[in-house]
Amino acid sequence: MTNLSYREIRDVAARHLILSALFFLPKGQKIALERRLRGRQENAKLQEADWALVSWGKSGRTWFRVMLSRFYQLHYGLETEYMLEFDNFHALNPAAPKVLFSHNNYIRDHFNHGDDLAQYRGKKLVLLVRDPRDVAVSQYFQWSYRMRPRKKALNAYPAHGSEVAIYDFVRNPDCGIPRIVAAFNAWARSLPSLGEDVLVVRYEDLRRDPAEVLRQVVSFTGIDPDPAHIEAAKDYAAYENMKKREASNEGMRGSGQRVKPGDESNPDSFKVRRGKVGGYRDYFTPEEVEVVDALVEDKLDPVFGYNEG
Repeated sequence: MTNLSYREIRDVAARHLILSALFFLPKGQKIALERRLRGRQENAKLQEADWALVSWGKSGRTWFRVMLSRFYQLHYGLETEYMLEFDNFHALNPAAPKVLFSHNNYIRDHFNHGDDLAQYRGKKLVLLVRDPRDVAVSQYFQWSYRMRPRKKALNAYPAHGSEVAIYDFVRNPDCGIPRIVAAFNAWARSLPSLGEDVLVVRYEDLRRDPAEVLRQVVSFTGIDPDPAHIEAAKDYAAYENMKKREASNEGMRGSGQRVKPGDESNPDSFKVRRGKVGGYRDYFTPEEVEVVDALVEDKLDPVFGYNEG
């Protein structure tokens, strides 16, 4: 078994063929086209998915995904070293669900209606959120040490090779806290229309009690979990274990660079970097912290609980 299904390989090949055939288009048009192609393919998966998990980047999705993958491996008796990748577990055991993991990024371009979550209506949706201040700092290190040049261009990050101070990055309206807060506010406006089909999970609660959050998610998505499997999955995905596995390139495998450091000699290039709740404060002066805090406390919808100072 590989970590990519035939469908995944087909989708990547189709994008490359179309973009290669249209090589003559200006760069901006090619980027817009690729985003729409990715969004169309993601929407096709959404229609087949048993449930979806949506998060902003650097919100703990990989950590949770490893934990969920381990739980499914135990629950469904799957012998595989790969993480859950949409339908690869389903291919091994049809009882295992198809799960879409999305940043609501390309798919919003497909629907062309902003950051709201309307396209997930009627599906079980787990919404994983994290304090936008910690997210923005983590994204700065992702951009600095792990993100490929092409991905930077595709997602309108500062250009590859440019020098941007972390304080300027997190305040940047295109990639920093203001952008994250705007998306979270759109999500908050969508919650009433999703009703009981959405479960909001906070990264901070995941750090505090990962077993309980995992139990909530698998119960919400239709499984009566064995407590022993929950505990085993929690232990497998414990932060220190994840850190050690990434450093030694061992354990559960994923696609691309998901669980590999950008530079093994640089701790800031690791996918599993710190995971500290409120760690953003370590990178700014007291005066800068006040400015950063105001970007969240004065602007973010309080439904997520990050406005308490």
